[in-house]
Order: sequence, then structure tokens, then C-alpha cells
Amino acid sequence: MSLPRTELHVIRGRVKFRIKQIVYVAMSADETTMGFAFPKEERAALVAAEPEKFFLPRPSDMRFNWVGARLAALDLDEMTELVTEAWRMCVPKRVAAEHLGF
Repeated sequence: MSLPRTELHVIRGRVKFRIKQIVYVAMSADETTMGFAFPKEERAALVAAEPEKFFLPRPSDMRFNWVGARLAALDLDEMTELVTEAWRMCVPKRVAAEHLGF
């Protein structure tokens, strides 16, 4: 919630973080997995490199810039980095630069 312009919504038991209408992180209802914004062209490599941590979205969501992660496999620093990068994909570059000090 400390990331600028972030709104938290609970939809059908799932916590979602978004900027306006764009969801950049969503938790599963049982809080075991997290979906997050990620460049389509890089996600196959991410999943192939660490399949115990990451997985592709369901087929109907493959058109989106999205990938999934198993929360038990992530440490706090890695999760923070993934969420921050997902957020950065969704906000104007100026907002990200101001917040991150670029």
C-alpha cells in the first residue's frame, strides 16, 4: 500500500492491488500464490529458470502481462522486488522515478 496510486480491493475473496483499473498483484483466496504483472516476452524464461517458484497463468490469461508465484518459495526481499516491478509497469514513468529515486 506504500506504492503511490495503489488501491486495494477484495474481489471474490481475493486481495488485488491495482492502479485505477489495472491489477498489478493479486493473491489467491487461500494466500498460497500470487499473480503479478510481468513482461510477456520474459515470463517463459522466468518460469523455466525457477519452476518451483513461478508458473504461467492459466491459458485464458496468457494474453496479459502476467505470471504466478508460489508464496512459500519467495523470501521477503524477492517478493518486494516482484511487487515493486509489477507496480512500476503500471504507473507513469515519472511517478515511478519520483518514488524510487531514479
